[in-house]
Amino acid sequence: MKVIQTVIVKQVLTEKSRQELQKQFSSQRLQLQKECDQLRFEQKRMELNKKSLPSQIQTYENEMDTRKEKIRNLDFRLEQLHMLPLGSEIKQQEIQAIIDVGIGDQWNGHDQVIIIEDGKIVDIR
Repeated sequence: MKVIQTVIVKQVLTEKSRQELQKQFSSQRLQLQKECDQLRFEQKRMELNKKSLPSQIQTYENEMDTRKEKIRNLDFRLEQLHMLPLGSEIKQQEIQAIIDVGIGDQWNGHDQVIIIEDGKIVDIR
């Protein structure tokens, strides 16, 4: 019988992967900042429009707050990334895998883990 199981993918922190993560976090932060600027512009335009409802303007404020929270989260992750020692394992994602099970197999109940270092699989636990 085949079943679907969650597999955790972890990345070993190397200097190269640290730089890639910093780059990824910085580009996400920049994108969120651009979205905030665009929302601020749209909000100002709505405020100048006499037919705008306060609830419409508040929607822009809520969207900006959501993005600002994501920016704070990215800043925290960047700060934590600098503090982690090389060789640390960072959870990158969870994926679904199909596994074969049969009568008499051991059911350990533990998620499998794939370890990646600089884009290559180095271990499967």
